[in-house]
Amino acid sequence: MVKRVGSRTRRFLPTPLLPPPRPRRLAQLYTGLYLYGLGCALLIVADLGAMPWDVLHQGLALHTGLSVGAANVAVAAVLMVLWIPLRQRPGLGTVSNALLVGASVDLTLLWLPEADGILARSACMVAGVLVVAGATGCYVGAQLGPGPRDGLMTGIAALGTSIRTARTCVEIAVVVAGSLLGGTVGVGTLVFALAIGPLAQVFLSAMTIRSPDSTTR
Repeated sequence: MVKRVGSRTRRFLPTPLLPPPRPRRLAQLYTGLYLYGLGCALLIVADLGAMPWDVLHQGLALHTGLSVGAANVAVAAVLMVLWIPLRQRPGLGTVSNALLVGASVDLTLLWLPEADGILARSACMVAGVLVVAGATGCYVGAQLGPGPRDGLMTGIAALGTSIRTARTCVEIAVVVAGSLLGGTVGVGTLVFALAIGPLAQVFLSAMTIRSPDSTTR
C-alpha cells in the first residue's frame, strides 16, 4: 500500500514530496517565500514601478476590490489550472508559493511605512530587487517545485520555444495588461526586468541544494 501511494505521488510531483535534507529545504522554501513577498512590497511602496506580475496584480486589485496579495493568490490559482494542458506537475514549493507569497505581500504592506522622497523610494526599489533575487535563490534552490508563473513559462517553452522567449513574451503581455488596468509601470519595472536574472543566478549558485545521490556522482 505504501509503495502504491508513493508511486502515485511521484506521478504527479516533479520531485519527491520532501527529499532530504528536509529541515534545510523547508527552511529555505518558506524563508524564500516570505522574503519574496517582502521584496514585492518594497517595490510597491517605492511607487517607481512594480515587478511585471505585480503590475497585473495591482491592476486587478483596483478593479476587483481584492488586495494586491489576494490578487496574487487568485492569479496563481488560474495559472495552475493552465498547467494542466501544458502537462506541468506541481510540487510542495509550487502550492506553497501560490498560497504564501500573496499573504506575505499583504502582511508586509501592513507594517511597511510609506517611502517619502525620491531617495527613500529609490532605496526601497533597489532593496526590493535585491530581496526578490535572494528570495528566488532560497525557494528555487530548495528544489521543491517551480512557482506557478515559472511553471507556465517552462510549459510554454516545452511547446517549441526557448524559456527566454517564453518568459519575455509572457511578462510583456502581463505588464501591458496590468498597465491597462491601472498597475504601476515605471523605472522600477525596467530595473527589475534587467537585473533580476543575473542577480538571482548568483544566489541560486550559492543556495541550490543538491540531492544526496547527485553529490556522489
